[in-house]
Amino acid sequence: MKKYSVFSFLLLVFFSNAQTIQSPSKQISLNFALSEGKPTYSVTYKNKPVILKSFMGLKLKGTPDLDTNFRIDSISQKKVNETWQPVLGEQSNIKNSYTEMIVALSQTINSRKINIIFRVFDEGVAFRYEFPKQANLNYFIVSDEKSEFNLAGDHKTFWLPGDFDSQEYPYMETKLSEVSTDKINLNNGIGLKSINGKYVIQSPLMMKSTDGLYINIFEAAVVNYPVMHLDLVPNEFKLTSHLVPNAIGDKAYLQTPCVSPWRTIMVSDDARDIVSSKMILNLNEPCKIEDTSWIKPMKYVGVWWEMHVGKSTWDYAGSQNAQNVLTKDLIASGKHGATTANTKRYIDFAAKNGFDGVLVEGWNVGWEDWFGNWKEEVFDFTTPYPDFDLKEVNDYAKSKGIKMIMHHETSGSVANYERHLDRALELMKKYGYPAAKSGYVGRIIPRGEFHDGQTMVNHFNYVARRFADYKLMVNSHESSRPTGYSRTYPNYIAAEAARGNEFNAWSNGNPPMHETILPFTRLLGGPMDYTPGIFEVKMNIYDKTKTAQVHTTLAKQLALYLTMYSPLQMAADLPENYEKYPDAFQFIKDVAVDWQDSKYLEAEPGDYLTVARKDKKSENWFLGAITDENPRSTEIKLDFLSPNKKYKAIIYQDGKTAHWEKNPISYEIKTMTVTSKSKLKLVLAAGGGTAISFMPIN
Repeated sequence: MKKYSVFSFLLLVFFSNAQTIQSPSKQISLNFALSEGKPTYSVTYKNKPVILKSFMGLKLKGTPDLDTNFRIDSISQKKVNETWQPVLGEQSNIKNSYTEMIVALSQTINSRKINIIFRVFDEGVAFRYEFPKQANLNYFIVSDEKSEFNLAGDHKTFWLPGDFDSQEYPYMETKLSEVSTDKINLNNGIGLKSINGKYVIQSPLMMKSTDGLYINIFEAAVVNYPVMHLDLVPNEFKLTSHLVPNAIGDKAYLQTPCVSPWRTIMVSDDARDIVSSKMILNLNEPCKIEDTSWIKPMKYVGVWWEMHVGKSTWDYAGSQNAQNVLTKDLIASGKHGATTANTKRYIDFAAKNGFDGVLVEGWNVGWEDWFGNWKEEVFDFTTPYPDFDLKEVNDYAKSKGIKMIMHHETSGSVANYERHLDRALELMKKYGYPAAKSGYVGRIIPRGEFHDGQTMVNHFNYVARRFADYKLMVNSHESSRPTGYSRTYPNYIAAEAARGNEFNAWSNGNPPMHETILPFTRLLGGPMDYTPGIFEVKMNIYDKTKTAQVHTTLAKQLALYLTMYSPLQMAADLPENYEKYPDAFQFIKDVAVDWQDSKYLEAEPGDYLTVARKDKKSENWFLGAITDENPRSTEIKLDFLSPNKKYKAIIYQDGKTAHWEKNPISYEIKTMTVTSKSKLKLVLAAGGGTAISFMPIN
């Protein structure tokens, strides 16, 4: 991965008590000042206030806080304009351009030093705390962080409750003044809930002001630090960082020299600037893996959805002889999904249709009795059930040109997983598995820790690094949400860390607007394994008593392959369901998963999104357009296509009577010839979408 520095210079400035820096475009300004010894900042966009005067600093345990009695020792500024190439991504080249200011502070009472680093990009600002090596500050404990975000108005807000264990909630859309976790419907399918206050909400937080500014508060490069949630001060429109504690109430254990994560504020009057931003990635360290040739995008199928819809089970024996899960004395229930024969069926389907891999969940012993029991010794990640022959399955997959994807469900017993991790990775290498899907369902062990605490953040990052040592990729589920670490370790190929498609199978589901919000929130931090592609959207096809359903049309499920970016994409439905609709399935077979370029054509959080992407390995383009519960018509210019070329456009669209609830499987496919000068009118049903492939005509 080569890095090109266009220009970079350092400027020492004569400083007063206040300093201002601007973005390269000059549209965003950040002002820093000391107010009676306390550091403050404010932000404007095109001279409109975005962040009013807000205080900064940290509370420390057992020693004076780092939030007041400061003097400025020095201020330095520089400009950076560079381009780098991600291993996998939405585009081949990512521009990283910003103005940086480092404010070096020392406390007048004890001479302890802290630097505040600001970076101002064209799409927003970021700041972090840096703790230099010094005699008066070595080991220390953060008891709280007091980074404020004092907003300029009562914005429309898309928010999740401040749950330290789960992001798997549907988004609430209210004014900031109306935020209250009392409004959360707790009958939402989430098994573990740890909501931590009436006015505690999660970041990333997406907002829109009454005068049309789009504002997003998030963080980047969370390493050796807990996840940041946000405390809302009611009626003041002020947010304060809320760090997730550990089992004894401490927030972070640090040693100088060290840094905090970046706190980020994105702002624009065009929503496309937010959803297309690479600011979070840019704030992370460059790739630390020298040879990345083994990191490959994958399109896969798997033994997974059939468990969610009740056709089969993860466990081999059900509740029978659960105490004997580490023996072969179990009595088969007859519904186990991860059998050798069933896996071969999926391998055949993958090979026939050009997929790269097959995921198998429930292959290993231990599933019978762990859920909800907070049990430490559950899985060993190496012992298969009696009806799953590892060697036979993998020999068969190899003969068909298919890679198997391992599954590691930790049951939240992280200590157990770390004890077994190297043996599990050695097993993967032995059988040629290139990637694993990990899971963290349930309460964490060590007991008292949260999914979003420093201990677990360190674990998720450690697993990515350890997988890299073995040249393996990892896709985490139920982890803390990503903050751009996939730039540093691109083998961290994807994560769930939000309410995925699976909730549509057995809960009140995901409302139609859900997928129009995730690109403005969860996906800013890294690719999401959303598991799209469900064709049989009504669950009563499996059991007539079921009322659950996917809250989209079939055409929208196709469009999600574009709007929900990931280099690891699953065709999540059952093979037999795809065989019912081979013409629609063709799009999933054709669509790429790694990209030369991406163009966000339309965007409005909570309402709609349209994106076009160019395949990294060909001249093919693909387009996805989705809407919320409201039908939508729009006209799209195709000026992203190469000029002087003709393209065959295959359009997969909602049928004239399609509706996500009343008629979700109604779709139409039409073909036409287009050029870069063409325009296409798209008609999206309620909860619907459109997917298009553009292939050059030679």
